[in-house]
Amino acid sequence: MPKIQALLAEFIGTFLFFFAGIGAILGNTNAVGSHGGLIAIAFAHGLGLTIAVMCLGGVSGGHFNPAVSIGLMSTGRVRPATAGAYVVVQLIAAVAAAAACKFVFPEAAVAEANLGIPLPAAFAGNHTVLLVEFILTFFLMTAIYGTAIEPRGAGVKIGAFGIGLTVMMDILAGGPVTGASMNPARSFGPAFVQGYWTWHPLYWIAPVAGAVAAALVYEHLILEKKNGGRSCRAASVR
Repeated sequence: MPKIQALLAEFIGTFLFFFAGIGAILGNTNAVGSHGGLIAIAFAHGLGLTIAVMCLGGVSGGHFNPAVSIGLMSTGRVRPATAGAYVVVQLIAAVAAAAACKFVFPEAAVAEANLGIPLPAAFAGNHTVLLVEFILTFFLMTAIYGTAIEPRGAGVKIGAFGIGLTVMMDILAGGPVTGASMNPARSFGPAFVQGYWTWHPLYWIAPVAGAVAAALVYEHLILEKKNGGRSCRAASVR
């Protein structure tokens, strides 16, 4: 099992990430009127994750996402017990962040945005959600491997910004289509508080599949092995 410090870091980082993202969505409603649009929402999620990874990634590995924990578990970089504990903490933090946002913002804003639950556009069906969320999370997991695990090219890396910028890019690209969750906990928190579970299983299936696929591709096809084994760097807690 992971140390309590790692679990606390996952809770605080996940809360920070989601509070920033959900808050930006609620602030963008007509009831509040920041009118930042999709760009503001993308920046809030991206910067929130960047800050969380920079401040707490050294303690827990900076997962803040069940799909990431499961993806790293699929390649043996995280033990199942650690991944399971992380997922539980991430979901608790997601509920706490959603509840805090619901308390802070006007009821009209919460109702208008349905507390920021990632949902598909009117034209999108099940297959669209699965494909888009898979692709977006594949990009995110690739960014995590490339910035936090891959030891080559260290001189050109910008660390946590690579992960945060990928989230921003994904929201700008897929936000209008599916809400660009890429994170089961991000979907779970508002859904739990609102009691709204329509579409919810798809926002687990696609991100987890995308993260596992990217982890396996990077681990076995891209990552350079050292002395017949794996690279010594890893953004994970064993």
